[in-house]
This record gives sequence, structure tokens and C-alpha cells, in this order.
Amino acid sequence: MNPISLITPPISRSSLEQFVDSPLVEKIYVLHEGLLDLPHPKCVSVPTDGFSSGQGINSVLRKIKTEFAVVLTQALDLELGRTSLARLLQVAKQTGSGIVYSDFHEMKSGTRQQHPTIDYQLGSVRDGFDFGGLIVYSTRAIKKAFHQYGKIAKVRWAGWYDLRLKVSIDHHVMHVPEFLYTKGEKDLRKSGEKQFDYVDPRNLASQKEMEAVFTKHLKNIGAYLKPNFKKVPKSAESYPVEASVIIPVRNREKTVGDAVQSVLSQKADFSFNVIVVDNHSTDQTTKILSELCKKNPSLRQLIPARKDLEIGGCWNEAVMSDHCGRYAIQLDSDDIYSGPDTLQKIVDEFRTGDYAMVIGSYKLVNKELQEIPPGLIDHKEWTPENGRNNALRINGLGAPRAFQTVLLRQDLLPNVSYGEDYAIGLHLSREYRIGRIYEPLYLCRRWEGNTDAALTIEKSNKNDLYKDRVRTMEILARQAMNRGKKN
Repeated sequence: MNPISLITPPISRSSLEQFVDSPLVEKIYVLHEGLLDLPHPKCVSVPTDGFSSGQGINSVLRKIKTEFAVVLTQALDLELGRTSLARLLQVAKQTGSGIVYSDFHEMKSGTRQQHPTIDYQLGSVRDGFDFGGLIVYSTRAIKKAFHQYGKIAKVRWAGWYDLRLKVSIDHHVMHVPEFLYTKGEKDLRKSGEKQFDYVDPRNLASQKEMEAVFTKHLKNIGAYLKPNFKKVPKSAESYPVEASVIIPVRNREKTVGDAVQSVLSQKADFSFNVIVVDNHSTDQTTKILSELCKKNPSLRQLIPARKDLEIGGCWNEAVMSDHCGRYAIQLDSDDIYSGPDTLQKIVDEFRTGDYAMVIGSYKLVNKELQEIPPGLIDHKEWTPENGRNNALRINGLGAPRAFQTVLLRQDLLPNVSYGEDYAIGLHLSREYRIGRIYEPLYLCRRWEGNTDAALTIEKSNKNDLYKDRVRTMEILARQAMNRGKKN
């Protein structure tokens, strides 16, 4: 088998020696901020301003003469399986793939655990896609991508992201569902703590780079949308109230009362109601809501006839009911509005512009309503000019979410309990303006039973796979829309 090149950040001597000793490895390029004293003639120190620097990666790729380049994605301990390199190269050669990656084992607290990854698809465009710790690139595919779309941009943090987006346009990205190596875990946080990294102000500069690289990618594949928007259609319907707060719920006896009361305490210059879709709760939730309904005529408790509804399906029940107002506004059953003026602020935002949807900001708190990191989630990465393009790169659009009911009745939410809000947000942003409010409108309570507070790798993978599929469908729809405009 032909030799390969390795590109890596500085790693431990034991990890490096595996590649030094491998007859498959011809040269090892270590990207680092400054020169390194390396232990073997195979190793070459490449000074750069960071491992993901576009300048550094371009410099290394110019030196490589081998058919394949293997990239170690993180500076951590890595133990190769006996035939892992040969297996990855075999797949790359036989399939003609531009990128190959695999499942792996991960050491957690001294225990080796399986870490499966997911298949790559058109919509796998988030910069945090989990390739694991080792990726094989075809140098032929890289050269073709550079010829077609240009070399890696002059970036500090987005170099590898830019490379894989370019290569993935015309070459297959192959996932090998085999556990081929073991790596240490670098990030020990729970899934619910990791998911907000892209809105952390400390990551602003790198996120701006990622957005610029991704926007260029959308242009390359014909899915970029210029900031031209349709007008929201005028509704001929008569609505019972101006706004409805929709709360899907199942078995939230400890929190649903607080959520409902936070809506009933709202002060507004318009009429509103609360529609709680009780999805066949088996605890005291149904009884609690029935008692609240007796005291509050503006509270509507819907118990669907169907028993196959997820959160999106419950939303559809509320939106299509005779109780729904002109605006449908979200509140989860375990959260509360941050003050009595939340609904007023949302409807005022609708009144200021021709918006299909308005998205607010929220603050993360614990069960005692004390703020917890990262605190305010405001999604300021959204801009009127490029927000709907960048929305395809990130994993959520923010909350609380509010919609023009006339549009939701035309295009209902997918009947799922994860990503339903993201899917409809992407869909609406394809044609219409989205309004934003950057102050906290509700308190998101984190506790053990939350949707994504601390997920297993299998559950995280299932969620990521679904959102990638949503992005795939949306990219295809945007490509078709752009082709239609040209015809």
C-alpha cells in the first residue's frame, strides 16, 4: 500500500511514535505556533498561527506528495487499532472517497467506551460535526477542490472547516461504522453544556470566520439566498384573540402550573389566551390543568384524540384549533416568562415589521431560577442580511418563538419532539423576514428531565442526524428555488 502523510497538532510522544513506527507513514507534519524540536527525521515542524490556520494548512498541503493525508483533529492521546490505518486507506482507495472517517473508542474516567459517529450528508454542514479524532483526505480530491473552488481562505480558526466543505461538494464523504482507534476525551462537559458554544461571546471571532466560510460554501453549491423577502400574506380569517401562547405538555406536574401562571400574569394592550395541549399525561398534569381552567376562562386545555403526537404534532393541534389567535407564541411546559411584558414585546416586534416569525432570547437557570452558565442565549449571530443562510450552520435559532398563524396553518410543524422548531424556522426564513429580540424574554429551567440537558452519545447522534436531515432538505429546497429564479 502506498505511503501516506500525517498532519497533526503537537501530541504526546507515545501517540506520535505509533505513526513514526508505521511503515505506511512517510512524513509527519506538526502544525504549531512556533518551531518544535521533534524526535524523528519523519517529523517536520510547521510554524503557523494555529492548527486550523488556513495559511498553515495551505503550506502543508503544498508539501505533500502522497496519495492520502491523515489528519489528527485534536491534540490528545490516540491509540491506533492494529490495522486501523490500513482499513481506512483501503476504504478510501476502493470507494474513491474524498474524506473517510470512522467510529472510535473513547476513554472516560479510565474506562474504554464506544463512540459511534453518524453518516455525513449534504446537510452535515455545522462546523462541529463529529468526525472523531482521525480523518483521511484524498490529496487528489483536495487538488480538484482547490482548482474548482479556490484554496483555503485566510482564516485562523476555520481552515479545516473550509477544506472539508470544499472537498465534500464533489466527493463522497465515507463513514466507516467500525471502532478503529481509541482517543482520550478532551471535552468532559455534558451535552447540554456543549451545545451553546457557538453563542459564547468568547467564540465570536471564530464564529464570524465560520460564517464567512459557510456562506461561500452555500454560494458554491447554489443554496445561498440574497436578502430579498416576500411579504407575509394578509389573513382573511377572523381570530378569537390577537395572540395565543401554546404549551405542549406530557407529565410535567411539577412545572406546568408555573408555566401557565407566567402567561396568565401577562399585561398587554391586546387579547390573548393560553392553549395547553395535554398529550395524555399519566401523572397529575391533567388534573392540575383542569383545576386551572375552572378559574381562568382564557386557559384552554386540549386533549388530542390521536395518541401518536410528538411536540410538533401537539403544536399543530393548537394552531389548527378554533382557539388559536393571530400570533402563535411558544412556551415550554417547564419554563416561564421572565416578566409580565413578554407577550407585549413579542407582538410589538411583529407590529414593527413584516415578519413571519419573531424569535426572542432566554436565560438559562436552575430549578431555583438562579442563572447558570452560559446565562443569556441571545443568538446575536443572526443578522438581517445573512441570518437565514447562517441558520443552516448552527444548531438552533433561539427562543421563545412566535409565528404568524396564517403561515403555520399552511405549513405545519413536523411531528417530532426534537428539531421541530428549527425545521419550521428554516422553512419560513427561506422566503420571509424573521424578527429578533435580543433581551431575555423567558427563563429556561435546566434539570435532569430536560430534552437535551445530558444525553447519551446514541441520543445525541439521533438528534444530530435528524437536524442534518432537516438541513439537507432545506438546502435542496433552496437550490431548487434558486434554479427556478434563473429559469
